[in-house]
Amino acid sequence: MTETKEDLKKKVLSEMTVDYSSNLEKNFPLAKQFVRITSEGLVDVLIKDKVSGPEQILLYLVGKMYAKEGGLATTDEVGNRELMEQLGIPKGSLLPWLKELRDKNKIRQVRRERNVYHSVPVNLIESTLQTIEKKVRKKA
Repeated sequence: MTETKEDLKKKVLSEMTVDYSSNLEKNFPLAKQFVRITSEGLVDVLIKDKVSGPEQILLYLVGKMYAKEGGLATTDEVGNRELMEQLGIPKGSLLPWLKELRDKNKIRQVRRERNVYHSVPVNLIESTLQTIEKKVRKKA
């Protein structure tokens, strides 16, 4: 028996669709320990002094996903300038850390014209937050 296009569509929607907001909802209590969102849609990383530069970047990107979900930002993608300004990381440190995160498949990079933007794949939110939580708890 051959499947019709409509049958395939139903299968895709029921078995392959990801609901990002449920993943964000599930991890909300954990994310709330590490980030806050400003009314302008910017992210305040609460534990900068307890995590590495790459982990600060990851937390900022995760926070940006919550900012978008909350309607405070139009996108969850973050440019280099925003990361430098909001995290206080100089370009000479930021670029190698971004490359490291890309090489480890922890972030995605998108180029638009001359600008580069970064985001965390939604399937990595939970593992990212749990890894950082374990590290912070171990240091405490």
